[in-house]
Amino acid sequence: MTTRSLRKSPPKLLVPTLVILFLTCLFGIITNFQTISYLFRPLWDKPPPPFKRIPHYYAENVSMAHLCELHGWTPRAEPRQVFDAIIFSNELDLLELRWQELGPYVSKFVILESNTTFTGIPKPLFFDSNKERFAFAEGKIVHGVFPGKKRLQGIQQEDPFLLEGQQRVAMNWLLKEAGVSDGDAVIMSDADEIPSPHTVKFLQWCDGIPNVMHLEMRDYMYSFEFPVDYSSWKASVHIYSRKWTQYRHSRQTDLILSDAGWHCSFCFRRLSEFVFKMKGYSHADRVRRKEFLDYSRIQKHICKGYDLFDMLPEEYSFKNLISKIGPIPPSASAVHLPAFLIQNAARFRFLLPGGCLREP
Repeated sequence: MTTRSLRKSPPKLLVPTLVILFLTCLFGIITNFQTISYLFRPLWDKPPPPFKRIPHYYAENVSMAHLCELHGWTPRAEPRQVFDAIIFSNELDLLELRWQELGPYVSKFVILESNTTFTGIPKPLFFDSNKERFAFAEGKIVHGVFPGKKRLQGIQQEDPFLLEGQQRVAMNWLLKEAGVSDGDAVIMSDADEIPSPHTVKFLQWCDGIPNVMHLEMRDYMYSFEFPVDYSSWKASVHIYSRKWTQYRHSRQTDLILSDAGWHCSFCFRRLSEFVFKMKGYSHADRVRRKEFLDYSRIQKHICKGYDLFDMLPEEYSFKNLISKIGPIPPSASAVHLPAFLIQNAARFRFLLPGGCLREP
């Protein structure tokens, strides 16, 4: 047996990777502080405490009673009411996909939209002007409008995260208008964070689930052709209490239900929708150069799996950072995706493998 010392010769992939890191670092120093900050994040930042993962048991043709028991929960005699509450911007395709997928299990769809973006740009009420598209959910929809704050010329822009937070506070009022009661289940997530139907069925039919738990979702970028990882955790479920429940989109507990849905970021049909989000969401400061909004550049980045903002991954270790540098590898699998998507594959071709080309 031959023993090789790792000190004498680094792994073949390490040297080019270090060269890439060095060049990235040099470019970051020249162009912007954000890149260099992300590059050295493992040195200046610490990861949050790990979640306590709840195993997720599911298979077709297995009774809900048995599935509840596998989780240590108790089957219910009657289904619990489930309220799906989201802040909405312009994700019309994903909203249809979400509501079609969850319709049989959700009691009320609670949706709040504003007449401005989080960055203060005036915008249409996209849901309100497309209500006919969602006639299939009529009777379940509770829609509210939040009066946004328009950005004024010559005045310092208000923190977009503050404006986003104000909308989430307003959702508490809208939930009460929707008739939520103690003991009901409330899903708190963004429109592109879609719980799986069997996750929502647990909320309906199982007693003993935690009063608050996050939902681990598989992360996708641009479409379901580009799976990233399972790092999405901000979606959560609450057993509602008038005294304690507050609508939030941040960490609220250490408990997380494993593999509970899909998070499809920047999954738009049209290039104009990409630009709208890039300019209007809370991280709009990532648009550092005008060419980031160029349609041809965006189209190239979508099909290649590149980051739209030329950013490094947000990681807390150099090992994870190095492993994620570069384009997202595409997947040819369309298995374990929302059923409505597969049933309507022709309409939603842009969300499936091989459908990276977008409309203007």
